[in-house]
Amino acid sequence: MNKQKNSKNQVWRVILATCAGLVLGMAVNSVLISQSHLIIPPPEGTDLTNVEGITKALPLLQPLHFLVPFFAHALGTFTAVFIAGSIVPFLKWKFAIIFGVINLVGGIGAAVMIPAPKWFIVTDLALAYLPFAFLGAWLAVRMNKSPN
Repeated sequence: MNKQKNSKNQVWRVILATCAGLVLGMAVNSVLISQSHLIIPPPEGTDLTNVEGITKALPLLQPLHFLVPFFAHALGTFTAVFIAGSIVPFLKWKFAIIFGVINLVGGIGAAVMIPAPKWFIVTDLALAYLPFAFLGAWLAVRMNKSPN
């Protein structure tokens, strides 16, 4: 009976970890994207809140304007994995792969729908998702091994 109860608790922890990771990862991504204009102001007279505005503004955007979206994607993925891995210590690396791939698929979808320079798309897809997912898992593992 105790083994069955333990198994149910683990299932609930996995569900909680998955939900918490998804929600908090998306929140980090969304907050950074929505506040990016405060961090790096867009060119004068541009509207980066919709695809049409981004398309019109694209020729005016400098590489600096792509830093916040990159870090939003990277830190959103990192947060999702770190939170989920902290809640369920026995699945850190599986969460890294799952959340990394989920976020990568989302990034590919965004790259298809939202115009951006090819160099940014390649950099974003190659460096923001899977590497930051593994970094989040690595940090969760390190924190779990800490004596405190």
